[in-house]
Amino acid sequence: MAPAARDLYVDLVFDVLISGGRVVDGTGAPPYPADVGVRGGRVEAVGDLSAAGAAAARIDAAGRLVAPGFIDAHVHGDATVLDPEVQLAALRQGVTTFVLGQDGLSFAPAGPETLRFVTRYFAAINGAHPALDGTGVSVAGLLATYDRTTALNTVYLVPHGTVRHAAAGDPGQMLRLVEQGLEDGAAGLSSGLEYVPGRYGDAAELAALCAPVARAGLPYVTHMRGYEQAAAAGMAEARLIAEQAGVALHVSHYHGPGEPLAGMVDRALAAGLDVTFDSYPYLSGFSILAMVALPRDLDAGAPGGAVGGAAGPDGGPDGGPDGGPDGGTARPDLDRTVALLHEPAVRRRLARETDPALWHRIVLAHVPSAAFAWAEGRHLDEAAAEAGREPAEFCADLLVATGLAASCVFAQPPGNDDTSMRLLLRHPAHLGGSDGIHLGGHPHPRAFGAFARFLGRHVRELGDWTWQEAVAHLSARPARRFRLPDRGTVRPGMAADLVLIDPDRVADTADYARPRLLAEGIDDVLVGGVPVLAGGALTGARPGRPLRPR
Repeated sequence: MAPAARDLYVDLVFDVLISGGRVVDGTGAPPYPADVGVRGGRVEAVGDLSAAGAAAARIDAAGRLVAPGFIDAHVHGDATVLDPEVQLAALRQGVTTFVLGQDGLSFAPAGPETLRFVTRYFAAINGAHPALDGTGVSVAGLLATYDRTTALNTVYLVPHGTVRHAAAGDPGQMLRLVEQGLEDGAAGLSSGLEYVPGRYGDAAELAALCAPVARAGLPYVTHMRGYEQAAAAGMAEARLIAEQAGVALHVSHYHGPGEPLAGMVDRALAAGLDVTFDSYPYLSGFSILAMVALPRDLDAGAPGGAVGGAAGPDGGPDGGPDGGPDGGTARPDLDRTVALLHEPAVRRRLARETDPALWHRIVLAHVPSAAFAWAEGRHLDEAAAEAGREPAEFCADLLVATGLAASCVFAQPPGNDDTSMRLLLRHPAHLGGSDGIHLGGHPHPRAFGAFARFLGRHVRELGDWTWQEAVAHLSARPARRFRLPDRGTVRPGMAADLVLIDPDRVADTADYARPRLLAEGIDDVLVGGVPVLAGGALTGARPGRPLRPR
């Protein structure tokens, strides 16, 4: 978009005037010199505004890029978005919007029993929402907790696992809950097919629930039933659901061998499907320890006879899926899992059926137990040796002590190498997502550095993207995917979610040894036209809104 002529804005008064920078406007145009004037929460003008009148606030953007705020397409900030520390970490990366309700598990729609389950089962992922009183909450009620209570905007997906638990697996009630969630302002449906109770649903169930999602023009967002070696089967199921429902498909944290995975997306696109995916720029994953380390029939207290074998961090004993729906309950019994972990026979089975190499691939991230907190940041086998225990015994002890509320970083199989990760980042169907989890003393660094790493490493250092391509991947395309037509570009009339980037300095500083270090090179950010980050520090303003698709 060409900058506006100078004389059009004589004496125009702005709330905020950003001057002297180069605008990367999200239309695909390369950066161009322009000022940006903001009024009433919207971009009022883009161009030479040197003749403009007064401005309540002025920001000198000399030497910096002015871009639309980034949209994290996959992040577990459902409770932590209310935490100023998390807001600071996101804003220092240029992220102004979180897409929540991921992996089929979040707080709404839920009655008291379901709310207790999802809060406990995903305690190490989402944490506990401080504004919920335990009586249950609708999607509308949950969205209200994000309205001007945080510096970030939020988007919410109806979570299939939560719906399945709340409806006790009843198809009609599940459909009604999805329809109501969409009416309340959700931007799609998510599934987590390696987690309970979502993994007990089959393609027919999910296709039926996606019917109202398709009618609304919104996406089905899936943590597939398998990745790495199981990605082909997982993608085949995802395609089947999309084809049966006529729904747009978005695959979460897509990773593994690059060329085969990119080919699966290309073939789906060639067949006429609307497909996108998100991925993050790291080669290790993060999940709850129970899902990574326990046999599939044990991690949710399912009755014996279900599919066995230690899961492995990508699903199944050898990275394969658990075979699809296995007749499990819609309301898993977590207390039974804890009870079973006390039993010597179960512990012997865990030692027998787990690949010994898995224990060293696991680094403990969040261990909410006074007796075991010292193990955060340690490889599980090394922590076990320090405790004088065998790894399987130590893992069981830790899960019992935390009530299953432990998480871990884990090394992914060799098929997910740097070449594959970069190939997927460059794919035109790619959206930026951190899969950020903020809890624990030693979380994955992606929560604190993914978006800055996209910019510093993959734009400036490696040239995987140009600056305008980065804005497409991180802002413009996610805005389109979740139907946010007033986000993702810097144009008059658009919402003034704006980020100022020092292209020579932007970088992640968090790493696996020090995962909570803040990113550098983004010091000023506006959300809804309000400065929320100034000089690298929070301003205290909380203009964030729950964004509804339009």
